[in-house]
Parts: sequence; structure tokens; C-alpha cells
Amino acid sequence: MELILAVAIGVLTTCGVWLLLRPRTFQVIVGLSLLSYAVNLFIFGMGRLRIDAAPVVEGGVIDPANYTDPVPQALVLTAIVIGFAMTALFLVVLLAARGFTGTDHVDGRER
Repeated sequence: MELILAVAIGVLTTCGVWLLLRPRTFQVIVGLSLLSYAVNLFIFGMGRLRIDAAPVVEGGVIDPANYTDPVPQALVLTAIVIGFAMTALFLVVLLAARGFTGTDHVDGRER
């Protein structure tokens, strides 16, 4: 499971960085989204990958090895919502910039 998660994070990071270096703004936005998904998976993986473990600590004797850390789950959920809002904002700015300049290149001119 850890190997699959590490490969997924690596592929998302690689594709995100490659798209960030592209000349068109839509590709840059998709690259930022892929990079944020990679970071979300990384944060989620830092909370220990456990199957069938309770995310909340109940009363009695507390052994942290039996529970999943709920903080990374909450952070990733918040990051997903913020990332969706930022992507929507970037798309609106992209459309406005394309309307003003007539091109969708990052530097504003055709090559």
C-alpha cells in the first residue's frame, strides 16, 4: 500500500511540475491542481496508513498504535475545499486575461 501511495505521489508531482512549465495558462492551472493533489496525498499518508482503525480515541486505556491520526484527514479535507475554490478563481482570472490580451500564453504573446 505504501509503495502504491509513493508512486502515485511521485507521478502526480512529476506531471504537475511538467504542466507548470508549459506556456499556456490552462496547462499551468491543471499543473497546480495536480501538484495540490500530490501534496494532499502526502499529508494524508503522514497520518499512517491503517486499515479498519478507528479515527477517534475512546475512553479507557489509550494506545496510539491502535488509532488513526484524524488531523491529516481534517487538513486534507480543508485543502480540497480551498484548492477547488482557488482553481475556480484561477479559471475566472484566466478567462478575463484571455479576453483582455486575446491569448492564453503565460507571458502574454504568441511565439
